[in-house]
Amino acid sequence: MRSAVDLLIELARRYAFGDVGALASLAVADARRVEAVCEFGQRLLTLDAEDFANGADARDIPAELRRQARACHMPQTAREQPRGALDSLRPAYGLLLEVIRVRWDRHELSPVTAAVHIAAEYLPLLAFETVLGHAGDPTRWPAGLRAPGSRFGTLAGRECDHTKAEQSAVERTLRVAVEPAPGWQAYFDRQHSQVAGALATCLARCRNPCTAMDWIDPDVRANLALRCRVALSFAESPLVRLRHAAPVGHGFGVPSPEEVLDAWERSRAQLDKNGVGHQARRDDGFPLPGMPSLFSAVAGAPIEPATLLADTAAHVAELLAAERSDDARAVPTDV
Repeated sequence: MRSAVDLLIELARRYAFGDVGALASLAVADARRVEAVCEFGQRLLTLDAEDFANGADARDIPAELRRQARACHMPQTAREQPRGALDSLRPAYGLLLEVIRVRWDRHELSPVTAAVHIAAEYLPLLAFETVLGHAGDPTRWPAGLRAPGSRFGTLAGRECDHTKAEQSAVERTLRVAVEPAPGWQAYFDRQHSQVAGALATCLARCRNPCTAMDWIDPDVRANLALRCRVALSFAESPLVRLRHAAPVGHGFGVPSPEEVLDAWERSRAQLDKNGVGHQARRDDGFPLPGMPSLFSAVAGAPIEPATLLADTAAHVAELLAAERSDDARAVPTDV
């Protein structure tokens, strides 16, 4: 016989934060703290970056877990401090990798492809972080983007290789810093990922360059262009395209592990065109081998899977163990 608390501890170790939070009150006398930490963990697992800093009572979340989550949080106003993922995307990519690993181990393939899709959308900003000094914060765009002769942020039509959606997003990003909170939030919901792609296009694929990227040192620019080219290729890879077959509304299809691995292997072959893309060929022990190495090469800095989810799950388990009561209801081991 195992107690209800024992089973909840096992669920916590399997990252079933939603279930543990919903059932905690049936097993422990004081479930409030367990519920709060589970709410925090569930937001991390679902990559709810808008709300990492909201909801659960901060007093119930250990300071180190709060600090790591704030580093991945997307500011909800132009003036919010700290700047979280707009200061650096590296912690957020560490969390993305951890989520992919956890979802893979839980055989949840649709969330795996969703997390990969998010990583693809913002990968150019991870590359640009080395020259911007931040991760695409609209309040801190360099003046050089709007140098004389620059078409960045203008509706330049066919003179510019940006799509109409990218031109609109780039124009918006140059003025969104003075908009009220609803406008700021709407921009991040709909347009910021378009700006990431537009920056990469400027540097890596533009057939009619303007002066928008002249502020970057030529030697640095060549390396950044290479990393952006790989980021754009990743966004067009078979693995990322697999996402379009996964969500509801696209045939109700969910890929199998074999389909995901096959798409990733074809993506690795497609990316292996230069020294940056070749890093995807490394066997770094990740479920999708080479993905952390690829992200590190694009970032120009080490990117490893985080331990934020694991640490949160361990804390939930500790809370449950501490709250174990003598009268906890025993249940059969096969429940």
